[in-house]
Amino acid sequence: MNNILELKGRFEFRKNENMRGRLNLRGDKVVMSKHLLQLADQLNHIYNFWRSNDLIGGALISVHYQEVVAKSNRIQGLFIKGSKTNTNSTIRGSKFEYEEGSIRHVFTHFVRLPEVEESIRKLTLCARVVEEFFDGMISRKDIENLYDVKGFPVAGISKSAFIRIIVDVSFVNRFDIDQDVRKLDNDAIITLYQTGYKTTDVLRKIGIDVLNAHLLDENTILLDHNQIKILQDNVPYLISMQTVDISKINYEDIFDGEASSEVSIPSPTNEPVIGVIDTLFDKNVYFGEWVKDKKLIDENIETTDADYNHGTAVTSIIVDGPNLNPDLDDGCGRFRVKHFAVATKNGFSVFSILKNIRKIVANNSDIKVWNLSLGSEMEIENNFISPAAAELDRIQNEYDVIFVVAGTNRPINADTQNYRLGSPADSLNSLVVNSVKRDNSPASYHRMGPVLSFFNKPDISYYGGDINEKIKVAMPNKFGFVSGTSFATPWIARKIAYLIYNLGLNREVAKALIIDSAAGWNLTNYDSKRIGYGVVPIRIEDIVQSPNDEIRFVLTGTTDAYETYTYRIPVPARDDKHPYYARATLCYFPRCSRNQGVDYTDTEMDIHFGRLQEAENGVKIKSLDRNTQGDSGANGTYEDDARSIYRKWDNIKHIHDTIKRAPLPRKKYGVGNWGLSIKTKHRLTTNTDKGLQFGVVITLKEMYGVNRIEEFMKLCSVRGWIVNPIDIKNRVNVYAKAEEEIRFD
Repeated sequence: MNNILELKGRFEFRKNENMRGRLNLRGDKVVMSKHLLQLADQLNHIYNFWRSNDLIGGALISVHYQEVVAKSNRIQGLFIKGSKTNTNSTIRGSKFEYEEGSIRHVFTHFVRLPEVEESIRKLTLCARVVEEFFDGMISRKDIENLYDVKGFPVAGISKSAFIRIIVDVSFVNRFDIDQDVRKLDNDAIITLYQTGYKTTDVLRKIGIDVLNAHLLDENTILLDHNQIKILQDNVPYLISMQTVDISKINYEDIFDGEASSEVSIPSPTNEPVIGVIDTLFDKNVYFGEWVKDKKLIDENIETTDADYNHGTAVTSIIVDGPNLNPDLDDGCGRFRVKHFAVATKNGFSVFSILKNIRKIVANNSDIKVWNLSLGSEMEIENNFISPAAAELDRIQNEYDVIFVVAGTNRPINADTQNYRLGSPADSLNSLVVNSVKRDNSPASYHRMGPVLSFFNKPDISYYGGDINEKIKVAMPNKFGFVSGTSFATPWIARKIAYLIYNLGLNREVAKALIIDSAAGWNLTNYDSKRIGYGVVPIRIEDIVQSPNDEIRFVLTGTTDAYETYTYRIPVPARDDKHPYYARATLCYFPRCSRNQGVDYTDTEMDIHFGRLQEAENGVKIKSLDRNTQGDSGANGTYEDDARSIYRKWDNIKHIHDTIKRAPLPRKKYGVGNWGLSIKTKHRLTTNTDKGLQFGVVITLKEMYGVNRIEEFMKLCSVRGWIVNPIDIKNRVNVYAKAEEEIRFD
């Protein structure tokens, strides 16, 4: 087996030098004067509505597009005052709607009434120009000719503003006021659109007094059933998102028990600590010395003995799972646990947990890996992230931690096999784990993604037990035989913790290694909606080592400019050809904006990896997946294709070759260097994630089984890389020495 290599060296940075061409209609699109007048009429009705309902200091307007649109194709010539204003700043939410078998974007804007009035004027004026000078229909050719004409025939609008609006409306289907009138029978966490007034002030105007303790953030609040009815009866158009507060923990976990027997375990020393957020923990179990627990459940909530089962069982796997299940011995050893009890078996308040979870992480900054095996019975929403998942994503972006989250179990009474994941398994920054049987097929209780109709979830799968193949755990006064995603998750938490604590890798590389090891070379054989990228190997050696015919290496860096790149990756060649299959996995933890709806991640990292090829302006990377996004002179990629093919806006990217029966080595270009490029884009106007860290795992598989790792290491050293083999024994020894307690006489 070859050790994985850690390459350390300097990345280069480059600003975005691709200049946009003249603004024009796309392809064969045309804009009719009739369409412009219809949009103006719709805006006029919306304007009159909000003028007579002056509750929020402006207007909420939903723009229904004809397709999934890129940021550059959102409206930019309307809803603004002056050329320095950016329409993106007016967006308050986005969602998908499904019509005629296609997916379409809907963006909701908050606009002041004078800007609405001005937009009506502009649309009406543009309709007049199209009607009088272009016979009621303007095309791409007409706009090209217009650029060559000096001046503009109509006063009150410039040529550039006219063209901007024409291009804008070519993507727009209609304007509307959307309302959320779904009835909720329980307390709920409600998010209102951000408007011209504070949320609490708006609520008081309609007769809802709110305690500050019930505010989750500026626009998200916990309301009871009566308050929700008042809200829906008076201002249903202000509701951006709503979700039931009380989550019933879904237990398809089967607790068959047997009498407790003697099990020995040594006292803990300097083992790494994993954080667990779960139900109560019983300190009297045989490994109790390994766990520090803290109860955060309200003292007024009555608890029973059964409330200790789930949390104790989950923690037993983290501490001593291989001893209880020798066939799943992962080689990671034992871990200490800091256990926080936040729920009972009957369920939990999402709002209450959200109030606690940030404090838990902030007050335990030494813990980098957190296991969360709690999940809601209810399915996630199609158009927004749950409050719990959004909070996990924020915490992971702000703190150097990673959450490993259970993919939740399908209820017994579910009427479909296609039951969607439950919150917080819709957390994008978390590593979400589903469960499989020993034959790697989905467990009988599995649930499925994707999240927001696009993001791949679950991320990976592992063995969580099933009929006749249960997982053995320790519980109060007995041992149990269980199944559920709750018990697949702690096995992955152990592996992530080993990579971060014992081997000293950062969380980005650790996550990428887990994803990459699951995907392997057979990604197309898995159903990503149920299995994710694949099933993680049992042994840790199979994650941090590779077969003799493979070279696997990791790189990490930060995005300090539009493009972060290196052209210095030397791939061994024979007879002027590269006899290698290749794959690459990229992971990062972006800032996310829940109020942006389906456009949830703020930052996009686009990966290009492959051979360097001569180009007009120097060299370019011939990427494995033929990705030309951002390449100079390349044809544009439509947004829906960029998302489905290249996973645009997803925070995990995995590109790979397919191994074929007849190997076909690649032609060597020049000295044989390959390149890696990470191109970064931001949805919002502020580059909040400048300097965001990423981790990349790259694997090269020799087509004829030859071990060329020594040659690769020498070539890397010649090109200025520091090459560090990730040797398990050496790194574990280093960790042990670093954690030793030194006593001074």
